Amino acid sequence: MLSHLPILQVILPLLGAPACLILGRGKLAWLFALLVSTLSFCIAATLLYTVYQHGVISYALGGWQAPWGIEYRIDLLNAWLLVIVSGSSTISLLAAQSSISSEIALDKQGLFYVAWLLCLAGLLGILATGDAFNVFVFLEISSLSTYTLISLGPNRQSLWAAFRYLIMGTIGATFILIGIGFMYIMTGTLNMADLAERLPSASESPTVFAAYAFILVGISLKLALFPLHLWLPNAYSQAPSIVTTFLAASATKVALYLLIRFTYTIFPSEFSQLIIPLADIFVALGIVAVFSASIAAIYQEEIKRAIAYSSIAQIGYMVIGLGIGGVLGLQATLIHVFNHALMKATLFMALAGIAVRIGATTLTSMQGLGRKMPWTSFGFVAGGLSLIGVPLTAGFISKWYLVSAAALAGRWPLVFLILLGSLLAIIYIWRVVEALYFKPAADNSPVKEAPLTMLIALWLLILGNVYFGIDTRLPVSISYDAATALVEGRP
Repeated sequence: MLSHLPILQVILPLLGAPACLILGRGKLAWLFALLVSTLSFCIAATLLYTVYQHGVISYALGGWQAPWGIEYRIDLLNAWLLVIVSGSSTISLLAAQSSISSEIALDKQGLFYVAWLLCLAGLLGILATGDAFNVFVFLEISSLSTYTLISLGPNRQSLWAAFRYLIMGTIGATFILIGIGFMYIMTGTLNMADLAERLPSASESPTVFAAYAFILVGISLKLALFPLHLWLPNAYSQAPSIVTTFLAASATKVALYLLIRFTYTIFPSEFSQLIIPLADIFVALGIVAVFSASIAAIYQEEIKRAIAYSSIAQIGYMVIGLGIGGVLGLQATLIHVFNHALMKATLFMALAGIAVRIGATTLTSMQGLGRKMPWTSFGFVAGGLSLIGVPLTAGFISKWYLVSAAALAGRWPLVFLILLGSLLAIIYIWRVVEALYFKPAADNSPVKEAPLTMLIALWLLILGNVYFGIDTRLPVSISYDAATALVEGRP
């Protein structure tokens, strides 16, 4: 059984999805989906431990060896992301039933869990596969199910948000497919490891440059990298609250994984610098994303939308790390991928709890809730402190490594801009804290705390933000080893 864990990681949620449809609606489907996601997380943790102790795992589907057959290849990079994605799904599903009961009609709840597990299977498949075309296949599985999840939001605007995301997502997927097709034309293979061996001999071909350009643009659309981010605020703010929690912690991280995988593993070393200074472009786009999205977040009345803009800013920080380059720059990015999943899941989980009880997450509707819902409100404060980068939180570790990477590269203006961007986060987080604790409630009627399962999930995330802000050994060691292997070109 242990030898089949790479494929079981994907097959389990893929087969679990139609099973949820058979189980129907209500708590039975929820418990089954939660069980499937928990098992996926256990498999991911086992794979991470195995890779960390014994090296890369290669699994040939159907006994057909690569490059003729499809290979699942697990190294530290994708094993780390598998844990993040499956863990985000599990913690979100723990609170899902309580959340969707107020936002999704009972007759659609079975469909909700089907789409959720299909989305999970697609994201895990993107991470696990070692075949470039399979990346596109799993990307479509995750995308189509994501459009469905967003469209199940509580109002008609959810349909419009899902449609806009569908258009942008389809364009992105088409670009990726065209790039993969160009690579296949030049090399005759789709296996990623085989592509990495064959592409250097054709690295001066315009077709290879075109392939990289198409893939880069397509992934940037999926990543919501500025200025290709316009789909994200609507999608996150109009989706069911618990869907936003899951997507914010996982979907963009998988897109960033693809960017790293294609840039560091598949295409020739320093290939991206031959025509344009891509590293400098990444830094520039990251800085613009941080400031433009943070300023936009400050002026939002709808707090889900404000935190969605904040996600665009945090993606900017990740891309800045890629632009800085080297082991430390890439390590900073990988650390922030993990810590951002923690902090954004915390913020959106707190907002989901508030939405369940008062039916809104606007700044006005949240006035005075700090006294009525103290446990839930503190969850938002804790996530906000981590987002800002206060010491003893996970967010501080991210900013520390990013600033250290910029300083060691001698880019002191970049250090200043990173710190200034963190100060902007104080403004939009403080607006919510002020409403929660320092403004009188518009309505004096009592409000219950969030449901127990939501509080359990929220406080697990809070503890994660604090724990990994103090004990950094796990994310730091794994991210360093993964970054070193990528930069040095080791398997």
